[in-house]
Amino acid sequence: MFILGLALAATALVGGFVITRNFVRRRLRFVDVVQKPAAPLIAGTIAAVALLPATILPAIGVGTALALGVGVAGGIASGRNAPPPSSD
Repeated sequence: MFILGLALAATALVGGFVITRNFVRRRLRFVDVVQKPAAPLIAGTIAAVALLPATILPAIGVGTALALGVGVAGGIASGRNAPPPSSD
């Protein structure tokens, strides 16, 4: 069960980062609120708190919720500074 929980936490971290970064790069890059320094912290906290009710499941723990929050915060911080994706 520990390995499954660790895999879910890693997936939440990487998935939260990649999905959030791409969303910010495509849709929110020029939104003023995303450019504020506190935006990644606020979004990461909201994502982690939103996942907390799912911790009643055996494989999802508080660490998974925290990993998702860190991934979302990192994705926002990375996405707002990156150039927009090419439109091929």
